Amino acid sequence: MNSALLPQITPRLRIFRWLLLAVVSLATFGALILPDLLHPSLLPLKVGNVSPRDFEAPRDITFESVIFTEQRRQAAADAVLPIYNPPDPSISRQQMALLRNALDTISRLRQDSALSLDQKRAQLASLPNLSLSDETIDFLLTLDDERWAVLRAEALTVLERTLRGVIRESDVETVRRAVPSLVSFLLSESEAEQVATLVQPFVIANSLYSPELTEAARRTARENVEPVMRTYKAGQIVLRAGEVITEAHLEALIALGLIRAGPQLLALLGAGVLTILATGFVILYFHRRQRLGFLYEPRSLLVMAFSYLFFLIAARLVIPDNVLLPYLYPLPALGMLLVNLFGLESGLVISIIAAILATYNFRADLLPYHLLTSLFGVLALGPARRFWSYLWASVAVIGAGGAILVAFRFAEGTLDWIGMIQLLLAATGSGLLSAALALLGQYFLAQWLGLVTPLHLLEISRPDFPLLQFFLRNAPGTYQHSLQVANLAEQAAEAIGADPLLTRVGALFHDIGKALNPAFFIENQAPGQLNTHQDMNPHQAAAIIIQHIRDGVALARKYRLPRRIDDFILEHHGTMITRYQYNQALQQAGGDPSKVDLEKFRYPGPRPRSRETAILMLADSAEARARASSPRDEEEIRALVRGVIEQAQKDGQLDHTNLTLHDLHLIVESFVNTLRGTYHPRIQYPAAEMPLAVEPLPTTPQPK
Repeated sequence: MNSALLPQITPRLRIFRWLLLAVVSLATFGALILPDLLHPSLLPLKVGNVSPRDFEAPRDITFESVIFTEQRRQAAADAVLPIYNPPDPSISRQQMALLRNALDTISRLRQDSALSLDQKRAQLASLPNLSLSDETIDFLLTLDDERWAVLRAEALTVLERTLRGVIRESDVETVRRAVPSLVSFLLSESEAEQVATLVQPFVIANSLYSPELTEAARRTARENVEPVMRTYKAGQIVLRAGEVITEAHLEALIALGLIRAGPQLLALLGAGVLTILATGFVILYFHRRQRLGFLYEPRSLLVMAFSYLFFLIAARLVIPDNVLLPYLYPLPALGMLLVNLFGLESGLVISIIAAILATYNFRADLLPYHLLTSLFGVLALGPARRFWSYLWASVAVIGAGGAILVAFRFAEGTLDWIGMIQLLLAATGSGLLSAALALLGQYFLAQWLGLVTPLHLLEISRPDFPLLQFFLRNAPGTYQHSLQVANLAEQAAEAIGADPLLTRVGALFHDIGKALNPAFFIENQAPGQLNTHQDMNPHQAAAIIIQHIRDGVALARKYRLPRRIDDFILEHHGTMITRYQYNQALQQAGGDPSKVDLEKFRYPGPRPRSRETAILMLADSAEARARASSPRDEEEIRALVRGVIEQAQKDGQLDHTNLTLHDLHLIVESFVNTLRGTYHPRIQYPAAEMPLAVEPLPTTPQPK
């Protein structure tokens, strides 16, 4: 037998595995994006739209509002008035020179006798910087020289006085309108009006706007504004249904994780990458652990996949947009349930994956919270052979959850005692719910799907279990034989690391079918009773013997035993033959094998497909041979046990198990130690030495 022999993987099982893995991976990806599909992170929420529903803060949060901070900074910058340079004297001198040139031109034209009146008018009308009306031109040409000299001097004085003030671009028109008020009151009204007409065009801004100084002042004002912090309490409404969405609303929703910023394609890509990593981890881990029995049972794989997806999808639905539910959610129940059904390794591995995926893209403390509570629950539960194990597991979950909450809340620097108490109560509820769901889940799954759990096995192995009571009353000899086989097989299973409890319970029920026809089997026959095997046709006797397999399965179904126990009933003889009846038939046929149909003497099987059922086959045969031959010493016991194993190997009965040569060596040693205690030499006391006053204790007839 190959020392590394593993169960055979049929093409159908291989296809089933890959299809199930693909379905679970797709469902996992769907679960990761489920919050976005059912919650508004993928909705077209834009500024100006109407909110489709209420949004409330799932937790306490304080964050810097970029929107409000920018608004305050912009307001501070806008409050800075434009900054102008001081009045520029060169501008004033330039304008004074231009006015003086214009006045000199008017004086020259007034004195030029070579020009006609119309020519003078035309040249005055075309003076640069001045736009003189016909009335003003006629007034200037007809004014006597003395009055013209007064007007000319007054115009220069008024412009000089005007330009001494600060004149900005926005003030030019106002200052020009104020020019008439600066003209001397010694002039007549018409003269004052003409002076204003000459001066006003030369009034321009002498204090210019400085973009550099203004921008520097505004920048300083922006920098002096402190960041605006916004605070939301858990449960506070951030945005109500029907309310118009603003930039501030979107900022708060993103900060709280209620919607996501950035392209949704990246979010889908992230979920896809995480799904691939989780799938790859599962493939690599279980590839390295191919000896795990449930990997070869489609029904077990389906139950594991369904349980994982149920808890994952429920977590992705419950956790978003809630304050206390994420901490109340009983995710540790998944690992505790799988430990009951498939062992410690499956519970640990699936718990790690489920915790990572269930809390993906949610607040930071949820991952360590659910990861550590799940691991503590799984490790504290252990084999779960007592109800108290579930209570201890719930205490471990509560303790781990409370410690994580305290650690993260203290690290935040602020402590809300009311909120902390609520979170601790949620952690307590999570522990109690996890234990309750694991307990109820293993019970119903064991009942409905025929799976085995330690509690269920302990329940059906109690002596007062109705089927065992029926077994004991109808076939006491076979019952005693089953007890001895159970002890033998349990010790061997523990020696090689198989499931000792499952092996023991399977051994208790492996011959239950004999209870429907107990008198036919020699262990139930009283000494001196007629042996029905001797006078019966060998074919008929073999059929009755083989029938106990089918009868056993029927009784197991009637009393709702786990389907796993059926394997022990069906496989404990494998496809071996009833040799005693076959030899009888061979003798009747004159020793000619061609005249005997060997298949009529063969058990229906199948051959053992697990280490536990293989141990039962070997223990059953070893106990029967030891009972028949009563070995005298350890060497005879060892030879007997080795003969049983060699015969099973020769018949190919162990070909579909994953027993190694080392396992078989340990089984031999275990069987020898157990049988040595049963068949050790006993002291024979003379009858005369028995005290007359003491009645011998009643003894149970030993099965043959």
